[in-house]
Amino acid sequence: MDTQAIASIKFLQRQAASLLLYKSVLAGEVGSAFLNLLQALCDGDTDGLVCLQAYGSWFQALAAKNQSWENYLITQILRTDNPFTRQVQQASLLSPALVAAAQHDLQALQSLYNCSSDQLSRWVQAAAKLPAAPVAWNQQQDGIVGAIHELPIRDKFQILENWAEALEYLATHYHDYGTGLFAEYRAFRWQSGQLVGIRHPDPVKLTELVGYESQREALLKNTKFLLAGYPALHVLLYGSRGSGKSSLVKGLLNESGTGNLRLVEVAKSDLRDLSEIVEQLRGVPQKFVIFVDDLSFEEDDDAFKALKVVLEGNLTARSQNVVVYATSNRRHLIREFFADRPLTRDNEEIHAWDTVQEKLSFSDRFGLTLTFEPADQNTYLNIIRHLAAQAEIPLSEEDLEYRALQWATRHNGRSGRTARQFIDFLKADLNVNT
Repeated sequence: MDTQAIASIKFLQRQAASLLLYKSVLAGEVGSAFLNLLQALCDGDTDGLVCLQAYGSWFQALAAKNQSWENYLITQILRTDNPFTRQVQQASLLSPALVAAAQHDLQALQSLYNCSSDQLSRWVQAAAKLPAAPVAWNQQQDGIVGAIHELPIRDKFQILENWAEALEYLATHYHDYGTGLFAEYRAFRWQSGQLVGIRHPDPVKLTELVGYESQREALLKNTKFLLAGYPALHVLLYGSRGSGKSSLVKGLLNESGTGNLRLVEVAKSDLRDLSEIVEQLRGVPQKFVIFVDDLSFEEDDDAFKALKVVLEGNLTARSQNVVVYATSNRRHLIREFFADRPLTRDNEEIHAWDTVQEKLSFSDRFGLTLTFEPADQNTYLNIIRHLAAQAEIPLSEEDLEYRALQWATRHNGRSGRTARQFIDFLKADLNVNT
């Protein structure tokens, strides 16, 4: 390689090493592979094998992401978590040193952005003395560029001659949409003491859920209160199994106008961590629904006490961007036995009825309770007709209803879940046998 190429590569290494706040942009597999490739090019092994191996690792890392090098860098800048992005989200007064550091890093990252895949391919060709340059992973092969709200700021990066001038736009983006895990994912689960992003959340849509329109509208209205920054109610959805309670909550993510909503799934066994989860969500721009499915408690359950604190509050102020949506097949969430009810001969607890009332009234601590009655035949058939129209099932209404009733009799009874199972089976059966 010539002297000018080596000087250019070493300049890029210095730019990467000089990052003060945005080092995490290069911390992933793609960034690490890029730095390793620069080092291999500088080392200049005689046969070029190390360069070729490093280039192959970088190419494969980009291919796995299905992003160009340029698009990958911008994505990391938009989603990285550092002291600058955190303070901007909290509308804190930024120190001049923090602003200057962010501007410096953006200029350094612009130099890395301008190092195209074609340029790297040519350097590898020269280092390995190849007759032709290796295949370059370029912009034309790029995949999805990101969320819709990211497009305007991406355009700014692509047209600005000096990325330091993008700082104001970038700060606004961080304040409005957040960074880190919450910018990358819309659905999460609490697992082993931390939030884990769900890459492929349930795609169910609210328009697919028929038969419980009033419950759907009430839940959607409460969620819009949350998104608008007003106090929203904790919600209990209880009633018949298979009526679509869980699907209704999950479908909120796929409703238009809920782009700033995040869903956090918490198992009942992890409810003791609920206060810790809420504190992690406090103060970020997104709005969160903590989703607890199939909720019920045994007596003296620690999870009951943890949930009670979040529903009723304690000395810590309630987080205005978090609500709890829980589903249950039970109206009274804490199991009660006849033996629990006090008799006149009992001499163990003086105010035993107070304990009974506390158990029975726990569900009242949810500000909004939505009831899902078992589906009657008309409701069940209405769901069947709706799903069949969406699936474009080519059967007459009479034949469809006859088969649907036979299916309900032989399987799990009339419910939204049974209807969905029947339509899925029927669609596959008709397609396979035609």
